[in-house]
Amino acid sequence: MPLPAATSSPRLGAEVMPAATVNGLTLDYEVHGPPQAPPLLLIMGLGMPAALWPPAFIALLVARSARVITFDNRDAGASTKFAGVRTIPVALAMLRASLRLPVPAPYTLSDMAADAAGLLDALGLDRAHVVGISMGGMIAQQLAAEHPERVATLTSIMSSTGNPHPRVALGRPRALRAILSRPKPPRDLQAVIDHLERVFSVIGSPALLQDRAGLRAHCERIARRGLDTAASRRQLLAVLASGDRRRWLAQIKAPTLVIHGRLDPLLPLAAGVETARCIPGARLLVLDEMAHDLPPSLLPRLADEIAAHVGLRGAPSGSVATQDAP
Repeated sequence: MPLPAATSSPRLGAEVMPAATVNGLTLDYEVHGPPQAPPLLLIMGLGMPAALWPPAFIALLVARSARVITFDNRDAGASTKFAGVRTIPVALAMLRASLRLPVPAPYTLSDMAADAAGLLDALGLDRAHVVGISMGGMIAQQLAAEHPERVATLTSIMSSTGNPHPRVALGRPRALRAILSRPKPPRDLQAVIDHLERVFSVIGSPALLQDRAGLRAHCERIARRGLDTAASRRQLLAVLASGDRRRWLAQIKAPTLVIHGRLDPLLPLAAGVETARCIPGARLLVLDEMAHDLPPSLLPRLADEIAAHVGLRGAPSGSVATQDAP
């Protein structure tokens, strides 16, 4: 399939980020921290721009001696969009995936992993510590499996293996409906902010929802960067088209930390447990207070765990003990 021409995202007053040409696409990115620090590549989840990474989380990682790289995946934020590409309905794609039938999609998780590797090339980096969240965790897993020389360590947060079994693949229907819903009108800033606030009220942790003003400010930051729900559906097709990836996970050699929230309504805890079991030598950390988000109260602990896993100089001398799921 020919690559689409770069198109503008519905950015509502967003700041300009540097961009790299990768695999014929344009990827917007940001780099935080000193150039001599170990690079930490953060890969975002379904449909969301890199602006979803909390600035406080990035600052905590930089304070722990990391050089943090964030970027908008293809079809997210200000990176190249695949607008106009014909796709099958998501409901049909989910049915085909559940029956282990091929799912046609504009691109796959392997393509998105190749984008991440290409961004490292553009930045002159041979390899990086890689952290992915939700769909970004799937991309990070694929990067570690298909491009092992590029991944020093892997951290997979609130993600899954692609196993279509309902026990590990399906969260609560309300959570799935929330992430597939659309703001109305789709280009209105306040409508997008309201939409995001509704989504996080369904998938977010209790601690996140206690600070409504902080949540709304974070939603506005994301909305100004750009949110395209049609693109989110194309990314979901990429996940479904990639199918069961357990055979790929078994090939991962990078030291791996798997983090999952016990309260996750979108990807059940069983998905994180299975991910850790499928990756040789992976360590599982279950956080009792976390759902499908990065609540402010847990950011220091998350930063400490990742820093300890990566081996950053600024990491605490001992990480918090890993919990096993029941």
